[in-house]
Amino acid sequence: MYTLYHHPFCPHSRFIRLVLGEYGLDLRLVEERVWERREAFLALNPAATTPVLIAESFPPIPGAPVIAEYVDETHGLDAGDRRLLPTSTAERVEVRRLMAWFNEKFFEEASNPLVTERIYKRFMSEDNGGGPPAPDIMRAAKVNVRYHLSYIGWLAKTRNYLAGDRLTYADLAAAAHLSAIDYLGDVPWSEDDAAKSWYARVKSRPSFRPLLSEWLAGVPASRTYVDLDF
Repeated sequence: MYTLYHHPFCPHSRFIRLVLGEYGLDLRLVEERVWERREAFLALNPAATTPVLIAESFPPIPGAPVIAEYVDETHGLDAGDRRLLPTSTAERVEVRRLMAWFNEKFFEEASNPLVTERIYKRFMSEDNGGGPPAPDIMRAAKVNVRYHLSYIGWLAKTRNYLAGDRLTYADLAAAAHLSAIDYLGDVPWSEDDAAKSWYARVKSRPSFRPLLSEWLAGVPASRTYVDLDF
C-alpha cells in the first residue's frame, strides 16, 4: 500500500490520485496543509509542496512529475494496453509535453491562483498569507481558463484523447486541474463543446469517483462538478 500526502483540492495531488486509481493501486491518504510547514512534512519534502508519495522501503517521492515517472517505471509494463505513458519515444514526448503544460503552465496561470484565493486562503492565518480573495488575481485566472479550455478543445477535436488515441497522463493531468476549479464553478464549459465532451468522458471513469465525493465545508460544489451529464 502507498501513502500519499496531499490536499483534496491540490491539482497535482488530484492528478496522482487519478493515476494511482487508474492502476488500481491501494492508497492511504494523509491531508497536508503545506502552508503550516510542519517539520515532519518538511523532512519528507523540503520544498513543502504536495503531493508526496511514500512507498515501502523507498525514500519519499515528491512532486507529481517524479511520482508519475516512478509509477510508470514500477507498474507501467504490467498495465499493458492500459499503460498511461506510451512506449514509443515520440508518443512519450507528446504526453510529457502536455503533462508539463497542465502541471506547470495551467497550474501557474489558472488552477493555483483560483484554488489559493478561494480555498487555501480560507484556512491560512494572516501570517501565512490568508485573508479575503484578491479579485484582480481571480479575474486574471478566469481569463486564462478560457484560453486553456480552447486549447483543450482543439486537441480534443483532432485526437481521440489529448495526446493521441488512448488515455494517458496528459488527460489525467488536464482533468485534475480542471476538476479543482470546476468544483468552484470557474470553468466556462458552454464555451467549448469539444473540451466539455472530452472532460465528461474522463470524469465518468471509476478513478474519478473518490474526487467527486469530496466536499469542502462552507464551499458548496458547483452543479457541473457532480453532474456527469453536465
